[in-house]
Amino acid sequence: MERNIAQIALFAAMIAALGLVPQITLGFGVPITAQTLGVMLAGAVLGARRGAAAAGLFLLLVALGLPLLAGGRGGLGAFAAPTAGFALGFPVAAFATGFFVDHVRLRSAGLAAGLGAVFGGIAILYICGATGLSIVSGKSLAEAFTLIAVFIPGDLLKAAITGMLVQALAKVRPQTLAWHRDSASVTQTRL
Repeated sequence: MERNIAQIALFAAMIAALGLVPQITLGFGVPITAQTLGVMLAGAVLGARRGAAAAGLFLLLVALGLPLLAGGRGGLGAFAAPTAGFALGFPVAAFATGFFVDHVRLRSAGLAAGLGAVFGGIAILYICGATGLSIVSGKSLAEAFTLIAVFIPGDLLKAAITGMLVQALAKVRPQTLAWHRDSASVTQTRL
């Protein structure tokens, strides 16, 4: 129990720390940041529920006013900005990434994590982000998706980094990965 809480807090802190990487703000108000890498890693390493909890804890801290979003933004006003859909989509994206990794068994943990990051950290997060951008900016959903398409190359790179880091972690400390712990506990229960 304490280990889960510590891991959730650690990944929430990592998402916050990745907000310190200088952002590049685009003309329509949505910045390119490294925080989505933290969301992808949270889901891929912690699994669906714990990854979503880490991203949810991060959002709770932002809502309480801590300036943890990229560019030092925080407080409830951050959830009315063009980036609101992305921020609110962090727990959903982490859950989807973790769900993919938890349920799609591939020979390579890195490949599963990378594909999970594409599914959760790109596809699902873009749905949330485009919806929020559409609502806040008054643009159509199609226009919002067109605007955020500029993020795809960078996010594909983040998904590849997620896969490489998880593959390295699987070799060095496989017990830290949620899917490894969960499958080990199932094996121990069956014995």
